[in-house]
Amino acid sequence: MDRLQKEALVAEMKGVFEEASVVVVAEYSGLTVAELTGLRTKMREAGATFKVTKNRLTRLALDGTDYGSLSDKLKGPVGIAYSSDPVAAPKVASEFAKANEKFVVIGGAMGTTELDVDGVKSLASLPSLDELRGKLVGLLQAPATKVAGVVQAPAGQLARVLSAKAEQG
Repeated sequence: MDRLQKEALVAEMKGVFEEASVVVVAEYSGLTVAELTGLRTKMREAGATFKVTKNRLTRLALDGTDYGSLSDKLKGPVGIAYSSDPVAAPKVASEFAKANEKFVVIGGAMGTTELDVDGVKSLASLPSLDELRGKLVGLLQAPATKVAGVVQAPAGQLARVLSAKAEQG
């Protein structure tokens, strides 16, 4: 990799860190290529990304961003997972770590807030933005359904009373 390629990679990573809502650092030592490909696929499906980069170049990219505190976690064979959804990357990383003991979440950050392993797990336990939107829509639709049921009930009762009167007379 020549100097221009390194500078381009640092610039690209700096852009990633400026747009990401959350970054998770994880050690991947011992994982096979197939396992890493599976992890990347799961990340992509959740709207997140997992990258293995050179630690020195990643430190340069982190410099001057909200995620500068992650520089000390970049030691050894580590990769970074990031997403614009604050729950996506931690959720996939935590689930993958449960299934693969060779994949270890070291920590992360959400903006200027540094997260330890427990912080990443806490984020992973939260519902995603899509799940929250679904719940909100459900809550908004429920009262409308109840109102329609209440409005229809008196009309139904009135129809039954009129029907009964018609049968009597």
